[in-house]
Amino acid sequence: MQKRVKGKKLSRSRTARDALYRSLTRELVRHGKITTTTAKAKGVQIYIEKLTSIARKGGLSDRRRVLAKLANDKVTTDILFKLASGFKRESGFTRIIALPKRRGDAADISRLEWTDLAGIEEKSKKDSKKKSSKKEKEKEKKSDEKTKKDKK
Repeated sequence: MQKRVKGKKLSRSRTARDALYRSLTRELVRHGKITTTTAKAKGVQIYIEKLTSIARKGGLSDRRRVLAKLANDKVTTDILFKLASGFKRESGFTRIIALPKRRGDAADISRLEWTDLAGIEEKSKKDSKKKSSKKEKEKEKKSDEKTKKDKK
C-alpha cells in the first residue's frame, strides 16, 4: 500500500527535483508563462501555488521562507511578492493549458501560466515605457547632433 505519497518524482533525485522546481518557478515568475512537459508542469504547479500562498501573507518570516525555497534568489522573490500581493483569490494562481505533442518524442507538452496576468502586464508596460523613453531620448540626441552639423 502506498500511503502519504505526494508529489511527482520525475525520475530525479530529491536535490535534482528541487533544482528543477526552482528553475521552472524562476522562469514562470520572470516571464509569466513557461512551456514544458505536462508531468513537469503538474509537479511544479503545486510548488508554485504553495510559494504564492506564502508570499500573499507578505510578512518578514514569509519572505525568508520563500527566499529559502528559491535558493536566495532575491530578484525572483521580490517579483513574486509583487505578483502575489495583486491576487484577490485564495488559491488557483496558475493554470495548465495543453499544447500539441512534441515532435521529436511525442511527449505531452503544456503551458503553465498565471491565471490573473494583471500584475505581470503592469510590470511589462512599465518596462516597455522605460525602454521606449530611453530610445526616444537617444533619437532626440541624434537628431540634435544632426541639426547642429547641418547648421555648421
